[in-house]
Amino acid sequence: MTRNPPLAATSTAPAAFDVVRNTAASRVALGVAVALALLAATLPFWGESSWMREFVEFACYLIFAMMWNLLAGYGGMVSIGQQAFFGFGGYVMLMLGNFAGVNPFIAIPLGALAAALVAVPVSFVAFRLSGGYFAIGTWVIAEVFRLSFANVSAVGGGSGTTLTALRGIDRATRESVTYWMALACVVAAIALVYLFLRSKRGLALLAIRDNEVAAESQGVPVVRMKLAVYGVAAFGAGLAGALYFVGNLRISPDAAFSVNWTAFAIFMVVIGGIGRIEGPLVGALIFWALNKFLSDYGTWYLLGLGLMAIVVTIFFKQGLWGFAQQRWGWSLFPTQRVLVDGGRAPRP
Repeated sequence: MTRNPPLAATSTAPAAFDVVRNTAASRVALGVAVALALLAATLPFWGESSWMREFVEFACYLIFAMMWNLLAGYGGMVSIGQQAFFGFGGYVMLMLGNFAGVNPFIAIPLGALAAALVAVPVSFVAFRLSGGYFAIGTWVIAEVFRLSFANVSAVGGGSGTTLTALRGIDRATRESVTYWMALACVVAAIALVYLFLRSKRGLALLAIRDNEVAAESQGVPVVRMKLAVYGVAAFGAGLAGALYFVGNLRISPDAAFSVNWTAFAIFMVVIGGIGRIEGPLVGALIFWALNKFLSDYGTWYLLGLGLMAIVVTIFFKQGLWGFAQQRWGWSLFPTQRVLVDGGRAPRP
């Protein structure tokens, strides 16, 4: 009688796999980004003041668009009222500087923190709504903020007021420090969003966006995660608002709580690619360039923005970067985990 050989002698051990979280493009992009950041940090020593002011404006657009993308593109919460936290952060910065004697540059993160804190009670109202009702509800909340500050005479009422806390600082120093603050905020915003989306909480956020019921059935704390993302997005919006009005030196309710801020953020994210970290970067660059060179054409400029948005949504449904990623596989900020054969599988 012939006996079968032992199982271990005939079976093959399972192949070993590696978890790849970076790509060649992302490693090159990291090196280029570090080099550009270091070069940009030296701009106040050799560049013109107009360049620094342009970058501060671009940084505010980019940070605000990134936070809207985090909230809507990754969290599935489409808000058209994020200007509420943009303006709130700006007003808190101004009040701390003008009335409390706090250095306005220190008041920038404090204004952002105040925006995140006020987002908690606001969420109790906003989260009672869903879908289109949530979007309209956030807009109404922003209008409540605007009307509330318009009736506060201490901050200039409806006509607004000027940031006087920076009067003792010479113009060159003020512009340089504002520029460095903007650069630091951009780097921090990109890094924090990227690290968050690569974590387990980022995976939970994507699960909530795709299907809240299914995510909750798998143990994902849906309400807590949505509140956390809503607070982070409010913090970023408040940071952008405080930074913008430090550079602008004047604030008013109509400027701070204008729905145009969210409209421009939606434009940038849709053009670049919603649900991608690179999307707001590409969209902010395009929007800044169009605003810089074509804004003098008045209504034709606005028509051009609308026409571009229509063309992109029809022919590039995932945005310009989404198209490039599908076509050539570019991913500067990969958040997915890919299993590849590690080549270490033992042979029989």
